[in-house]
Amino acid sequence: MKYCSTELQAELKRRPYRLKRRAEGAEETRRRIVQATAELHIEQGIAATTMKQIAERAGVGVGTVYHHFPTLDDTILACGRMVTETHPPPGEAIFAGVGPLRERLTRLAHAVFGHRDAMMYDRVRHDLESNPAVRHFAAEEEDNRIELTRAALAPFAVDRNLIRVVAALLDISVYRGLQRAGLPLKDAAGAIADIVHARVTRKD
Repeated sequence: MKYCSTELQAELKRRPYRLKRRAEGAEETRRRIVQATAELHIEQGIAATTMKQIAERAGVGVGTVYHHFPTLDDTILACGRMVTETHPPPGEAIFAGVGPLRERLTRLAHAVFGHRDAMMYDRVRHDLESNPAVRHFAAEEEDNRIELTRAALAPFAVDRNLIRVVAALLDISVYRGLQRAGLPLKDAAGAIADIVHARVTRKD
């Protein structure tokens, strides 16, 4: 009885360690699956990505992918959350200590255009209409862009409609167009700042 009791005590001591290792292993597998999903989305888009491709890229079985993510939409949502956590969208802190309108607009455009989450969204946006999960993150990105624009223009007399127009000028598709015109990030941000500054300060 004493021997069994000693063995049992030893097993009880080992069990938390084993459970911890198992949990860490499951978390690492989940992380690899989400990373593989993100890479495939960037390379070929969401619609073309399959569970089999995700499994092969992550180095796991298809059943393991389904165990962690029962549907493709689950992988998309997890991928979006990972990107947001890794590269959080810019916040109002970027305007700290900045007073002049043009400088605030430049900070705004530079932050929005340079955000990596926006770049990833640009690569998968062709799936926007066909996938509810993508629409969810697209709506979040737009809401953040509008709120950041509102914060940038808060010290000035700017109406709500103009705020939405400025936010639309900060869409990643506009930045892509400016890039095609040969403008690097700094110059693209400056161009948008000049346009908006002229509109806000215009004497009607």
